[in-house]
Amino acid sequence: MTTHSATLAIDEAVHARRQAGHEVLHLGFGEAGLPICPGLAEVLAGSAHHNHYSPVAGTAEAREAAAGWFARRGLPTQPEQILFAPGSKPLLFALLAAIGGDVVLPCPSWVSYAAQAALLGRRVIPVAVPAEAGGIPDPALLEGALRQAVADGTEPGVLVLTVPDNPTGTVAPAEQVDEVCAIARRHGLAVVSDEIYAELCHQGTAPSPARRLPDRTVVTTGLSKSLALGGWRIGFARTPDSPWGRTLHGELTGIASEVWSSLAAPMQTVAAHALADPPEVLVHIAASRHVHARVAAAVHQRVTAVGARCRPPQGGFYLYPDFTPARAELARQGITTSADLATALLEHHGIATLPGSAFGDSETALTLRLAASLLYGTTPGERLAALEADSPEDLPWVSAALTRLSEALTTLTRP
Repeated sequence: MTTHSATLAIDEAVHARRQAGHEVLHLGFGEAGLPICPGLAEVLAGSAHHNHYSPVAGTAEAREAAAGWFARRGLPTQPEQILFAPGSKPLLFALLAAIGGDVVLPCPSWVSYAAQAALLGRRVIPVAVPAEAGGIPDPALLEGALRQAVADGTEPGVLVLTVPDNPTGTVAPAEQVDEVCAIARRHGLAVVSDEIYAELCHQGTAPSPARRLPDRTVVTTGLSKSLALGGWRIGFARTPDSPWGRTLHGELTGIASEVWSSLAAPMQTVAAHALADPPEVLVHIAASRHVHARVAAAVHQRVTAVGARCRPPQGGFYLYPDFTPARAELARQGITTSADLATALLEHHGIATLPGSAFGDSETALTLRLAASLLYGTTPGERLAALEADSPEDLPWVSAALTRLSEALTTLTRP
């Protein structure tokens, strides 16, 4: 039986609670939580009359813009390497279907990777992430895990990486990405690099696996996170400029033609405009990066203040605290799993989070994924003020939410 995506389920549960009159602090859903970039709504409105089907891989204008976008970020790309989709999620599913083989995943990892593998009847080979950051398997463990998987009868075919990472909010060090890609090459794995948060690195840039393993790495991304356009569903992929990559692009296009036909034509116009990097878009993304970094750092300060272990956030708007240091006190309250912890926060404190078990962590791990991005405000005016603020964490509504989080965590973790 296929279950509801944990991230979508928690968002729907929060909306239901709010409609019932309950006040909920929403830290459970990975929505960017910011206003639309100026000008994009006008571009969309101006293309509303485009009611025709577009080419499956995308219009020439959109693909050329995406190719230029990648090239300006250090990945020379031809339009023939690009394929658009209604969000990056169907692209990821289509890639797993087209590439074949069992799926190697860092643990923890985003909820949909393992779920999509299961839908395709593929086995998952989980490998713990290193201490420094999530999003990649620990290089020290990966080689042994692959050998053991083969011995157990699995057939590793594709390695999924997330740089920057969801759920940990971290950016893997370049040298570890190099090591992981070298191991993938030795074992003949294809790499799918989910880089949808790459524009939101708090400092510097993300080390793309496509620079380390160029002939076997597919990059997926989209405009849901960097431009807060989740509901517009604009995703795109870059396949390698290699014989394998060209064959894969053909297979991917074939799958797309049977599943989603093409990205909606008006959204392709938006993509062509945004991916040309006009000044207002770059300014908007820089401001988004700033607010995400400031508020995520403020949440990190609150969770570590109560004794939780948590990697400092480096990209996007997530954190992944581990409350194991408070295990004895939590157990006294009947909380022994991450699901128990998430339930206690929601039912007793009105704070929505996601348990680490949803991301592949063990049931007994006391980990949570927190998304700081819905703390920016509940009205368009509040969200715009957060985007424009030098210190968004000090805005009254953001500060109040941070205080509420601190009080709830203190109540749960302190005798």
